[in-house]
Amino acid sequence: MPDDFSVGRRARLPHLSLLSDSPSFLAKSVPDIMAPRKKVTTPTPTPEVKLPTPKRAGSAKARRSAARLNAVQALYQIELTESSPEVIITEYANFRLGQELDGDRYVSADGELFAAIVRGATSRQHEIDPVLSQALDRQHLDRLELLLRAILRAGAWELLAGGDTAARIVINDYIDVAHGFFAGREPGMINGVLDKVARIVRPDELASRASGTEGAQG
Repeated sequence: MPDDFSVGRRARLPHLSLLSDSPSFLAKSVPDIMAPRKKVTTPTPTPEVKLPTPKRAGSAKARRSAARLNAVQALYQIELTESSPEVIITEYANFRLGQELDGDRYVSADGELFAAIVRGATSRQHEIDPVLSQALDRQHLDRLELLLRAILRAGAWELLAGGDTAARIVINDYIDVAHGFFAGREPGMINGVLDKVARIVRPDELASRASGTEGAQG
């Protein structure tokens, strides 16, 4: 594996939120009404406009894709700051997943899948890393850039955990995540490594691909 993916390179970090322009309400200037021999009339205050609470948006597949993207960001944050996974999960659940922060409306995501990926990728890292090292061949996992490790660990956990989602769908979603962070060959590297992981941990599924019997959930 080339040195292009080592810690020396810096990733292009995208803003992970979808900005939604909130309507602006301009307060009308109401002049004081003056009349001879009468007191100044105070205008009636305009009631505060309450913006609607963000609603769940998008298909179930889109919410799962958003959960994977947010999980990678959370895993990056956990390793960078050495924070507890539960602290980061709570932070995302309260302030990021489908919420509005400083005028930015975050992508609605599948909260259960998000939490499962973060918990699974951290608690089973001792199982995941040896499989990734085997798939990486000559490249050392600990020499990869932190974001690449986060993407690979999240994807490897989903492949290892099984479930109804087909391996190819999982891999494709993490390739899309990599495209959001990197403009070079890194997405192709993610594809190659996770494909090898899938062949290690899901050999029967990949063998049945030609028969069209693999799962279809996103």
